[in-house]
Amino acid sequence: MREPVVVGRDVWKVYGSGDTSVTALRGINLEIVRGEILAVMGPSGCGKTTLLNCLSGLDDISRGEVLVEGTNIHTMSDSQKSEYRARRTGFVFQSYNLLPILTAEENVELPLLVAGRSAKEARSEARSILTQMGLGDRLEHRPSALSGGQQQRVSLARALVAHPAIVWADEPTGNLDAEGSKEVTDLLRELNHRYEQTMVVVTHDLEVASACDRTLRMRDGQILA
Repeated sequence: MREPVVVGRDVWKVYGSGDTSVTALRGINLEIVRGEILAVMGPSGCGKTTLLNCLSGLDDISRGEVLVEGTNIHTMSDSQKSEYRARRTGFVFQSYNLLPILTAEENVELPLLVAGRSAKEARSEARSILTQMGLGDRLEHRPSALSGGQQQRVSLARALVAHPAIVWADEPTGNLDAEGSKEVTDLLRELNHRYEQTMVVVTHDLEVASACDRTLRMRDGQILA
């Protein structure tokens, strides 16, 4: 049995207070084992993105416990959580979140430079992973000169360049056409096999979910199956 890398115990998330409060997560319990790709599916507003944000430490929880690699991330200070995310996690978003004034390789270098790697080493690592992703001829292109699928591959490269233990992806194919979606889905699967990284993918796309090892289905802030 592979060890669990993420454990959620009775996780609740409530926004607001009193009569205006909204309960987004209702007593979530789950384990995500090292090296698996987990898809999280469910209707809009069911708590998928909130769950990802709470498990990754981007958002605080109202009650419960989240252990990531054995550490309760919600007992960390904000600076400790930021430092941990920079070292051990990567994020991929639907909107790509690339800096428009930077080239593809400069966007991918960024997390390495923030982590204290030398400029020379960061440049080498960025070029290597972008080349692996078929973007060796797009290193100097800014996001506006790239297709949606190419931008998402740059986003994936940025998330993976520091070899994080966990990659959190929120609707990574949501802005892509069918061809771009398949391209990114195949790439996620290939990178998971190559680096044995744990991946959690929030998605509406059944094709994306079918490429994952396991699918968690949510409704009204709870896990159905």
